[in-house]
Amino acid sequence: MTRIVVETIARCWGAVRAVDDVSFTAEAGQLLVLLGPSGCGKSTTLRLIAGLEAASAGRILIGDRDVTHLPPAERRIAMVFQSYALFPHLTVAENIVFGLKVRRLPRAERDARLKRVAALVGLEPYLGRRPAELSGGQRQRVALGRAIIAEAPVCLMDEPLSNLDAQLRHEMRSEIRSLQQRLGMTMIYVTHDQTEAMTMADRIILMRAGRIAEAGTPDALYGRPQTAFAARFLGTPPMNLLPLGPLRPLLAPDLRAALPGGIGADAQLGIRPEAISLGETGVAALVEAAEYLGADTVLLCRIGETAIAARIPGHPRLRAGDAVRLGWTAGDQHLFANDGWRIATPAGHPQSSRSKESAA
Repeated sequence: MTRIVVETIARCWGAVRAVDDVSFTAEAGQLLVLLGPSGCGKSTTLRLIAGLEAASAGRILIGDRDVTHLPPAERRIAMVFQSYALFPHLTVAENIVFGLKVRRLPRAERDARLKRVAALVGLEPYLGRRPAELSGGQRQRVALGRAIIAEAPVCLMDEPLSNLDAQLRHEMRSEIRSLQQRLGMTMIYVTHDQTEAMTMADRIILMRAGRIAEAGTPDALYGRPQTAFAARFLGTPPMNLLPLGPLRPLLAPDLRAALPGGIGADAQLGIRPEAISLGETGVAALVEAAEYLGADTVLLCRIGETAIAARIPGHPRLRAGDAVRLGWTAGDQHLFANDGWRIATPAGHPQSSRSKESAA
């Protein structure tokens, strides 16, 4: 297994820094996800690792070998793109083994690898078909098979599921994760979809404006985000960030007591929608809309002039204009300063030590 090290990498087009001083390590056998909104630099970072873009600064190591200035063919990587990039005139089998033919591997070895890979990705019945005869999910499996058959220790994926419908995306997420673990390959996976990141990643690099905003395990980024940007980006609906000044007098005594002393009125109180419950006590709010999702319902409410969302189990029969009481526990409260960084709480969780340049 091979690890990938990215050290202070940058990519500039004139005065524009698409990737700016980015450093991280994908450990051997790890699935690392580059996550972020469109234009944040995640795909450019992946292309720098692949050798499809030239780095303006920094270096890239794959398996402790400096590949910064090597062409893609010499980096021993496989890549799966957002577009399937299949040859329409070739069969499934021919598409999968195309790279091996270019490398002039013996026919017997090509056939043996094809047999293994076709079984692995469930394409055995379709080897004689052409891409136009396949569904979107089957085409994605062909692209995946083509990457696997190279037997490269590193696989890079650039939003490979974005062209699929919701059901296929769910199935392919599970398949890709299972294959990555079974084969033990090191994988860097680019997506803007937080669900893909949360369900697949061993570690997430959250990017914003060409820089790393925050990095950590899915559990850490979701459960204890260090920046307001991460708090809002991860979660459906996203975390509520409420102005503490007007809200503080409305909080129950135990919730006020859990706030650190000396905190400014311009701080923001973060509450996950799923941490909020309905009850006889709590902060008074008015329902503005109710979105029934089956297993639960998202209530869009307002506390005075402040909007707040609550994700409530089941189907509470509430309409616009209904008065409700919203409650949560002190342990569900997150605090962020006006610079976007987390504020330490009395529970003893320290402020992040990362550079504030990357904060929201």
